Amino acid sequence: AVAMRHLLDDGKVLGLGHAEEPQSLYNNPQLYPQAFPWLFPYGLGGLSNENGFKKIGEAMRKKMLLMYYDKRFQLEPHFSLVALNQEQIKQSTTGGYLLARRANFPKIADRLLNIDATVLDDLIKRMERGDNTLPQTDAERECYQIINDLDHVAHKVQGSRTNSKYKRNEIWALTSYLGAPSWFITFAPADVKHPIALYYAGKNTNIFPQFYSDSDRYRLIANNPVACARFFKLMVELFIKHVLGVGTDHSGLYGKTAGYYGTVEQ
Repeated sequence: AVAMRHLLDDGKVLGLGHAEEPQSLYNNPQLYPQAFPWLFPYGLGGLSNENGFKKIGEAMRKKMLLMYYDKRFQLEPHFSLVALNQEQIKQSTTGGYLLARRANFPKIADRLLNIDATVLDDLIKRMERGDNTLPQTDAERECYQIINDLDHVAHKVQGSRTNSKYKRNEIWALTSYLGAPSWFITFAPADVKHPIALYYAGKNTNIFPQFYSDSDRYRLIANNPVACARFFKLMVELFIKHVLGVGTDHSGLYGKTAGYYGTVEQ
């Protein structure tokens, strides 16, 4: 809603220059070699290339590149961000395509073209103040319906507000089915002190554990977000398996686990 108000108020947008024919994000093996020539020697090894033994999805290919033995993809500060951003663009495009294929798309387009900007602006201000925003008039109901229409696009985008809203709905559904949760657990593994995290971030994988000074430990962790993500994922999986007892033949530390739901801060 805020983005729509920004555009309706003739707000400024950032325009990036490009060639007469911009590079496509789809089926373009040279996209990443051209963007990161120092990561792809001789321009080979891009996504969607046909030189492999079997076809691999782009998301899986990115994961494989991030696990490359010399860790050059992990240590490149922009590769992970660009890869994630383009995945979000594709997810948004897919959501828009599926929405456009719906039978009621003409009604959705009509609502967008005939929206009452004054009513939308009033709703946004009430939401920002935390007021009760239940729709009372037909114009307000139309604005809310537009937000719901846009949710059909955004819920497929990882990290979006709508995606988080859908997760909250899943939590409410799980609570309705199993009852209120017995435990709320928050943990933050200390990656700068844990030998596994430092092993993931270091380049010498033949010696474990290795001993680093404080500055070296902080530098290793700060320069390798992929290692931090791998370490956090490992800790979460071990916690679910051994502490909660999920997928094992024994009860967890807190008893038999009927269900669980975990999220990470974004």
